[in-house]
Amino acid sequence: MSTATATRPRVLSGMRPTGQLHIGHLLGALGNWVRMQDDYECIYMVADLHALTTGYEDVRGIHANGIEMVADWVAAGVDPERSIIFRQSDVPQHAELAQLLGMITPLSWLERVPTYKGQIDELGEHLLTYGFLGYPLLQTADVILYKATRVPVGQDQLPHLELSREVVRRFNHLYGPVFPEPEAIISEAPLLLGMDGRKMSKSYGNAITLASSDEEIDKQVMSMVTDPQRIKKDDPGNPEVCNVFSWQKLMGASDAEITEIFEGCTSATLGCVADKRDLAERVKALIRPIRERREQLMVDPNNLEAILDEGAERARAIAGPVMAEAIAAMGL
Repeated sequence: MSTATATRPRVLSGMRPTGQLHIGHLLGALGNWVRMQDDYECIYMVADLHALTTGYEDVRGIHANGIEMVADWVAAGVDPERSIIFRQSDVPQHAELAQLLGMITPLSWLERVPTYKGQIDELGEHLLTYGFLGYPLLQTADVILYKATRVPVGQDQLPHLELSREVVRRFNHLYGPVFPEPEAIISEAPLLLGMDGRKMSKSYGNAITLASSDEEIDKQVMSMVTDPQRIKKDDPGNPEVCNVFSWQKLMGASDAEITEIFEGCTSATLGCVADKRDLAERVKALIRPIRERREQLMVDPNNLEAILDEGAERARAIAGPVMAEAIAAMGL
């Protein structure tokens, strides 16, 4: 793959190496990644440099978590032959281009990013670092280093992409038309709450990971919060406030099955335990083949390292010439 021979729009996306992914990722970003391989030239990145912007104090898990994450990607259907899969820090041009973009970006642009002050308030003043302030420029460099023209984002990430577009316009105005302005692919991830009704997160212990065993899935699903007003089986329920019902709609239940579940709940002819058991079977059917492929991949993590090494070589083959073009444009 090269900048000169790209025949389809090029996509760049990445995830921070947090370890095993969960079912929410599968139905959201990861599922989109798999589908995009049919229509785009895809470059997928283990964003380990980005992990340092908030997690620089404890880096022990970054490398191992990245391997776990790549195992999930490949097991879910990201194909190393069709897509470039690489580790961000293995392509030094990411940091180099981010540094150069920092030379031309007004400080006020970075300070107005909506998540900047919000995350500092939430996570603490240890985030008052140059790296955290400048992470939108690293994100920009990630994309334009490959002249990617499409970026899959959620609605909440649109301000970040618009900043990237502003930076590109400023660079091109100052030095000539080197980079295309990336456009958004709006990714609408379904709302899948955790077992306790909160946001799904491994840190909350309320997530089903792609490595979960059948027994773990049974245990998690049977612990799910349902309609709080339905105390006994013969109490009519309200499916619209039931987390189990929302999961059923996302786990492949047909329209007829959804109608049957809805009517059974509201008439109290279907109990929560039976509903959960049915849901657990659907979740196991979805997760089982991914888990089995994942287990095969993790037998020899060196094969995953080889995927990342080969991907980094392919990524550098694109990034090197683009970086040289940017450097020349800036008179260096």
